[in-house]
Parts: sequence; structure tokens; C-alpha cells
Amino acid sequence: MRRTSALALAAALFDCGNSAAPRLTPVAAGSDWRSVATPTDRERLRAWRQTWQRALAAASRAAPEAIAAEGTLFDYDRALDQPIPPAGNYSCRVYKLGARQPGQRDYVAYPPFACRVAIDGSGALRLEKLSGAQRPTGVIFADNGLRAVFLGVMILGDEARPYPYGREPTRDLAGWVERIGPTRWRVALPRPAFESLLDVVELVPAE
Repeated sequence: MRRTSALALAAALFDCGNSAAPRLTPVAAGSDWRSVATPTDRERLRAWRQTWQRALAAASRAAPEAIAAEGTLFDYDRALDQPIPPAGNYSCRVYKLGARQPGQRDYVAYPPFACRVAIDGSGALRLEKLSGAQRPTGVIFADNGLRAVFLGVMILGDEARPYPYGREPTRDLAGWVERIGPTRWRVALPRPAFESLLDVVELVPAE
């Protein structure tokens, strides 16, 4: 019964109607992320440090100067209090560390894209990447004083709607949200389904 309830809650995170943007339902607001996350995502979050170390080592071998230039962004032990970014418009950059399969690159840095953090009518906080071929979208959950949790899905290409969270494992995303500067945040997504061992999304307020 508990598992059924958790899966129902997870599936309710995103509306599958005709809206182009995901709609959070009231049940998502204030939920404990542990009751929402799939078993696979809970494991990804538990093993984040080992994944990060492996991905960073591979990226550092492939692009040592680029890794060094980013400073605290890739320092997995660097986190400040107040980890949840306030609602607003953000410029976000995606970095892919560590190749998931042979032939893929160990370090990729993308140019800035538009992102948004918005409070849903139910009070839940949603993070959306608004442009680009890969667009993470999901919910930020409070966890502790240094980290928050992101649970969401990946929208690809010209898709107008996301898969419901938990329905398609290759689209599910889970990550840790941390503040690493006065107005600088990151979302670390261990073991996404495509391309990399670790995706790091940097968020800074849009100018």
C-alpha cells in the first residue's frame, strides 16, 4: 500500500494534459522527497559522491584547464547554507563530466540557456530549463541546511510535454541542489541516462 501511494504521488508530479509546461499538483507541495523518489533515484542520490569522484577524475584528465578554471563549481565538498534558489529567471549552463560509454566525451560545456524557478499555485517550487535540446524540469524539495533535492524528468528535442516522473526511467532525473556563492547555485545530477556520469547545472540570476 505504501509503495502504491508513493508511485501515485510521483506520477502526480507532472500533468500529462495539453499544457506545454508541466503542472505541479497540490499533492506535491511540502512532500518529503523520499516518498516521491523512485528506488533508482534514491540509489543515485545515495551514491552521488562516488559518481562525482569518478566523473571528475575522467573530466580532469580530458580537460584539466577547463576543470581548474571553474573553481568551486566542481568541488563536491563546497556547499553553503540556504541551498534553495529563490523564484526568478536564471542563466544556466550545463556541464557533462565523465563519458557514460566508450566514444563519448569526458568533458562537455554548453553555452548559457534560459532557466526559471517558479512557485506553483500549490506552493511547490519548480525548476525548468526553457531552451535547448535537453531540458530538465522538475521539483525542488527541501532536505537540510546545505542541500535540497531535485526530482524531475528530461524533455528532449521538440517535445511539448514531459513524461510523468517514474513512468519512463530513462527520462527520470534526481540531483542535489546546493548554493556555492552569494548568488550562484548548482544542481548535480548523478548518472543521467544519456551521455555522462554526472551533469552539473550552474544557475546564476539572469541579467
